[in-house]
Amino acid sequence: MTSLTCKIGPVEFKNPVFTASGTFGYGTDLPVFVDVSKLGAIVTKSITYETRVGNPPPRIVETPSGMLNSIGLANIGVKKFINNIIPLYNNINTKIIVNIAGSSNNEYIKVLKEIDAVSSDIVGYEINISCPNVEHGGMELGVDAKLSNKLITDLRKFTEKLLIVKLTPNITDITKIAIAVEDAGADAISAINTVIGMGIDINSRKPQIYKTYAGLSGPAIKPIALAMVHKISKVVSIPIIGIGGIVSGENVVEFLLAGATAVEIGTANFRNPNAGDVILNEINQYLKKNKIANYSELIGKLNLYE
Repeated sequence: MTSLTCKIGPVEFKNPVFTASGTFGYGTDLPVFVDVSKLGAIVTKSITYETRVGNPPPRIVETPSGMLNSIGLANIGVKKFINNIIPLYNNINTKIIVNIAGSSNNEYIKVLKEIDAVSSDIVGYEINISCPNVEHGGMELGVDAKLSNKLITDLRKFTEKLLIVKLTPNITDITKIAIAVEDAGADAISAINTVIGMGIDINSRKPQIYKTYAGLSGPAIKPIALAMVHKISKVVSIPIIGIGGIVSGENVVEFLLAGATAVEIGTANFRNPNAGDVILNEINQYLKKNKIANYSELIGKLNLYE
């Protein structure tokens, strides 16, 4: 029997396969089609203080190896989330992590405080300081170590639940931000968010995305994500959640070897909402085939050339 039990901070998850923010809604619709109890956790789409309609269309376009998106953090806002969505989590048999976004420290704090005051099954927050698709806040925090440290220091004062910080790859040195948020009290780091990209329609001669630039996700960014996870793993001691182009159990093993403790499945959910379950089965097959009793034996066990 192989073990997939995963621990981040004081929280134990049944397995290390989570859904990525923005690819599984609020986690309340897909249970009709998916047995979410098999997932380690659901990470919600980003929640801001006010309702956001997001960016104008077109804001999603498929690429040969993934997807460009510029949703712009469209969401129902924290009050509707608390009133309409959180009560539904009582019927979902898996852990819930709420992704939080904002344009200022104060907005992040207000959202976290309002959610934290509600008795719920939420185990923690993924702090989105890496969104490339909004004009204010977001990635501004994610590329400045001092600003990142200040935000997480401020948020840490208001919750004992997990604080997971989602980092951007659109930066010269991701390790500086990783160290800054660990020093501020983050329980874990999730990496990476989307890579800035662009598509052009040669017939209309217009960008394929209304805002011109967008976030690229999917298999195309996996090599970038692996490199970032490995670099981060060498400078921090807190767990890393790997994100970027994961479509198979073998991909998960790659991230574990690079130093990740868990992973988030993103773009693959759009093709198959049951992607997480398929990937879990493939991980189990790999562990059994290689006679590995506990998946954690793979974490950070990359063999480098001498």
